[in-house]
Amino acid sequence: MTDVTQLIARAEALLGRLEAILPAPARAPDWSASIAFRYRKRGASGVIEPVRHVGTMRLDALQEVDTQKDRLRRNTEQFVHGRPANNVLLTGARGTGKSSLIKACLNEFAAQGLRLIEVDKADLTDLPDLVDLVAERSERFIIYCDDLSFDEGEPGYKALKSILDGTVAQASDNVLIYATSNRRHLLPERMKDNLDATYTDDGELHPGEAVEEKVSLSERFGLWISFYPFSQREYLAIVAQWLRHFGLDEAGIEAAKHEALVWALERGSRSGRVAFQFARDHAGRERDGATPAHTPIGDYIRGNPPA
Repeated sequence: MTDVTQLIARAEALLGRLEAILPAPARAPDWSASIAFRYRKRGASGVIEPVRHVGTMRLDALQEVDTQKDRLRRNTEQFVHGRPANNVLLTGARGTGKSSLIKACLNEFAAQGLRLIEVDKADLTDLPDLVDLVAERSERFIIYCDDLSFDEGEPGYKALKSILDGTVAQASDNVLIYATSNRRHLLPERMKDNLDATYTDDGELHPGEAVEEKVSLSERFGLWISFYPFSQREYLAIVAQWLRHFGLDEAGIEAAKHEALVWALERGSRSGRVAFQFARDHAGRERDGATPAHTPIGDYIRGNPPA
């Protein structure tokens, strides 16, 4: 009898060690703590953490992306109201409002039960478990992946591909995936991928398997929304919007246009992000009375670098 007791004790000790090593399934957080959550790995286990200070971005604050705004808002409204809706891939120029648009939609529909869970691409292998965790909830969940792209062989690629469309167990009706990326096909496209392409006698081109594989993930998003670089007019309109937000009057906004263009030239980009950064800087200096020295815009046009 003593031998049996010792054997049981040793087995329990071994199980305790294994439990410490093996990943534990993510536990449900306090869903009332926030409207946005982050999924993070802590050792071998996943944790869903509430976001304590959610960004207050609103849809009407986003300028010069009206078409993109209408498409994402419509899809999100369908989802929140229990109607058919698509997973969404937002692609295009950096700093043009892709992430901001998703956050604004969250604020727009949070009162109607919309919630957001941000997941890093490194943790996408746990996506099936995360979907199962929220499947029975009454809220509607957006799984949000920001700046998504993959290198060859990354495990999260297969997990995302399966959960979008392809696994036996489909995602529940209360989950959609919204992802942003600067790359439409999400995987690097290399010259060597074209070596497997075949040609018929009449010159028809058939892409190789590598090319087909790289296109297949993005095709599983039902809705593509593209963003484009801003023109000078659009950039200045966004600058004006942010300067009004920071309390400048119309005369001050008009006077800041020249400096805003120089700021964009220095950054090499006319984007919404650059406009916001300029407005923060300019408004802060206006309040403390500082007057910055800057290179005249004519020097940039003539190709003279700043001193």
